[in-house]
Amino acid sequence: MLQQYSSNKSPAEGPPTTSDLPAGGPVILVVDDDAGMRTALSKILRANGFRALTAANHHEMAERLATDPVDMILLDVMMPGRGGFDICRDLRQVDGSDTPVIMISARGEEADRVAGLELGADDYIAKPFGRSELLARIRAVLRRGRLTGEAEVRRAERLNFRDWTVDLRRRELYAGSGARIDLSGAEYDLLIALLENAQNVIGREALLELSRARLAGSSDRSVDVLVCRLRRKLGDDEARELIRTVRGVGYIFVEPVTRA
Repeated sequence: MLQQYSSNKSPAEGPPTTSDLPAGGPVILVVDDDAGMRTALSKILRANGFRALTAANHHEMAERLATDPVDMILLDVMMPGRGGFDICRDLRQVDGSDTPVIMISARGEEADRVAGLELGADDYIAKPFGRSELLARIRAVLRRGRLTGEAEVRRAERLNFRDWTVDLRRRELYAGSGARIDLSGAEYDLLIALLENAQNVIGREALLELSRARLAGSSDRSVDVLVCRLRRKLGDDEARELIRTVRGVGYIFVEPVTRA
């Protein structure tokens, strides 16, 4: 279980920005006055395919957000000066930000959870919490945001990459020659999940969740087999790589995707 760490026992942290981070998954900003907690959360995030930035207070958070786009904020409630409740209120009511926020607090009473949610937080986690719970909640909030984005994607009729086209209305894949490529339902769903998250790392668990209607009860190995089959049908090899394996994490569709 993650506990609150004493900040005077943690190494000094540098101020990385998104330009310092490796290419990969969603960027998550950890805002917590406890240096030990920032370090612990950052390690967990990076080990599971996310990119982590940190801030010790409201001022540092504002500096980060002014220069670095983020996909989520993990926000501690109990911080000296401007606390998490005030920060969340300002993000929603003053800044008009819709960036997902998960509040983290040692205060787990129902009244505190309700207050956080009413102020615009997307979720509220009470300390101490486990690594698995944290990751599950992060993925669930990101997935809800992605489903909202997918509603916009569905308004498009086609997804294009290189000389390939996916007809979203007919659920069909076409090569540059115009030939239709036969895909199973699971292969098609997996391809769409990769295309809708192009140039971002997607973990195997997330791919299972995105395709769970067709892969219910499946394992990580099921995803690996489906990716292998997709690669063959796309003519994917080292010279024309489309789907890259990120060892120990998942996969990334490396080509840009356009919508029409």
